[in-house]
Amino acid sequence: MSRKHDNITYDDYIRGIDKLEPEQQLRLVELISAKLYQQIKNKKNGHKITELHGLGAEIWKPIDVDDYLEQERSSWD
Repeated sequence: MSRKHDNITYDDYIRGIDKLEPEQQLRLVELISAKLYQQIKNKKNGHKITELHGLGAEIWKPIDVDDYLEQERSSWD
């Protein structure tokens, strides 16, 4: 059994906006804005810091850690 609102199109919604009182239109804007904000907030943006794990490891591979630290510490004086 199909319900009446199952076949509502985008244009039907647009036409329906004009039938709303200004206060109802404002509440609709608030509702849509809140839903969009939630979707954007939940959307995964950017990268996680854990993705950097091991990045550049090949640069440090031939370097002896103890020698490097000794050189760095001696440069502080």
